[in-house]
Amino acid sequence: MDELEQARREIDQVDAQLAALFERRMQAVMQVARYKKAHGLPIHDPAREELVLAKSAQRIQDPALRPYYLDHVRNRMAVARQYEALLLGQNRVAYQGVEGAFAHIALRNLFPHAEAVSCPTWDEVFAKVSAGDAAQGVVPFENSHAGDVSAVLDLCYRHPELWVVQVYDLPVRQNLLVVPGTTLPQIRHVYSHQQAIAQSETFLKQMGLPYTAVDNTAMAAKYVAESGDPSKAAIASRETADLYGLEVLVPDINTDGDNTTRFIVISREKPTAGNRFSLLFTVDNKPGKLAAVIQKIGASGFNMESIKSRPMPHVPFEYYFYAELVGDPSGAESEALLRDLDATCRTVRILGVYTK
Repeated sequence: MDELEQARREIDQVDAQLAALFERRMQAVMQVARYKKAHGLPIHDPAREELVLAKSAQRIQDPALRPYYLDHVRNRMAVARQYEALLLGQNRVAYQGVEGAFAHIALRNLFPHAEAVSCPTWDEVFAKVSAGDAAQGVVPFENSHAGDVSAVLDLCYRHPELWVVQVYDLPVRQNLLVVPGTTLPQIRHVYSHQQAIAQSETFLKQMGLPYTAVDNTAMAAKYVAESGDPSKAAIASRETADLYGLEVLVPDINTDGDNTTRFIVISREKPTAGNRFSLLFTVDNKPGKLAAVIQKIGASGFNMESIKSRPMPHVPFEYYFYAELVGDPSGAESEALLRDLDATCRTVRILGVYTK
């Protein structure tokens, strides 16, 4: 037996042991799920996971292997959460669009074993999570090129019963998709979501191609595929092209080469730990009120990574504000800040807690 074959046999033996241990571990996960169900506990326990990671790091003697082992542990815990969700009937995750949409791709990356629930609008995603028809929802929040998805932020404001529990950055590559065999001169019209159109604006102007915005990129691809019309094209991902039998005529047409869309995961379960938290607040429309809020945040030692304003629903020329801060909202400093803000703001609440 040569050296390579011997090493592979050793790996096979270890894998067999790991498989047996995996089954044993998942049986224990089943017991944990039953306990959580009986006592009304959330599936995700970030504080417990941090303890597990700390213990796991100490078990590895070779420092070079430690980061790889911690990645393995994180993946193992993610699989356990998904299994718990299945056992507890909480494995339904809502998204806007159809299969192949970027939101669907993000959902599959985040929750590969979940039941994906398609919704026609972002409003319905929020409604399903709010009503308990889905345990979580995945929606776009902002794009590195096109900016905020303001309608989603407004929905966050209008649904105080929901929390942002996770953020996920998806690199986005927009492509011009066509019926197989189509050439560029044949194209007369392009279809896609408004965000994808904005991200590909330079290419569309250079080509002189008119466009129509539709509900999402996958719907555009489906429409072009079903039409069979070589004069029509869609802007969408390669995954969507494969799904609907289209051809990528021009790849990577987005203006920004580092085009990334940030998705948020919404849930009815209140998050308990993370290294970032976001706030929604309003202030009286008086001189110095907003400045006082910003000053209090700075004086408390928190780095404010983002602040945005949006018109308040049904209140002309009044605004609410969104801010994202670096820190743990469960610490004493955060609690003191929230008390100060409660005295300064007209309204204030935590929107989300998550780790980046």
